[in-house]
Amino acid sequence: MQNERKADTRIHLRKTAFLVTIFCLAGYTKISAQESVEKNFSPHHQIGISINHVHVFEGRDDEGNREVLSLPAWGIDYTFQFHEKWALGLHTDFVIEKFKVEKVYANDEDKETVERSYPVAPALMGIYKPNEHWSFLLGFGGEFAKEDNFFLTRAGIEYGYELPKKWEIFGTFSYDLKWNAYDSWGIGLGIAKNFGGK
Repeated sequence: MQNERKADTRIHLRKTAFLVTIFCLAGYTKISAQESVEKNFSPHHQIGISINHVHVFEGRDDEGNREVLSLPAWGIDYTFQFHEKWALGLHTDFVIEKFKVEKVYANDEDKETVERSYPVAPALMGIYKPNEHWSFLLGFGGEFAKEDNFFLTRAGIEYGYELPKKWEIFGTFSYDLKWNAYDSWGIGLGIAKNFGGK
């Protein structure tokens, strides 16, 4: 029991270190001679769609044995960039599969394997953009499925590349901490369209 508590403490410390690293990187802005030409900023909206893979380390197979799951998912994102470096968004992930997972944050008496049926996970995100390509995200939301709902904290990093006619392609990495449940991380590739602005 004491070993399990030590293991839980180590897991929490690793996750905290991961989040601190993300936000230390977010505070670092590279200044280069190529960016000396300033663009006039105009607030704008963006709608994006991505195809993702969500990974769950606490997955369980039909016999209850532990297995790492890689689940297909879609992401639909709405973002409003109101400042050159800041934006707000509603980013929603749709896992398109049923799966079983052990609740790792429960105490020893409450540990259980739960089933998740096509969960939907929207989160309200604050976004910091140190330059035109990188975005660092942090927000809160929930994961909703017919079996149960979990509150979540989401952190992420995105890299976008502008295309003509206000289109953009982007890569994304996110980490979801589902309170009193389990964690997952995802990677994806998507396309977005900007509306409004100049």
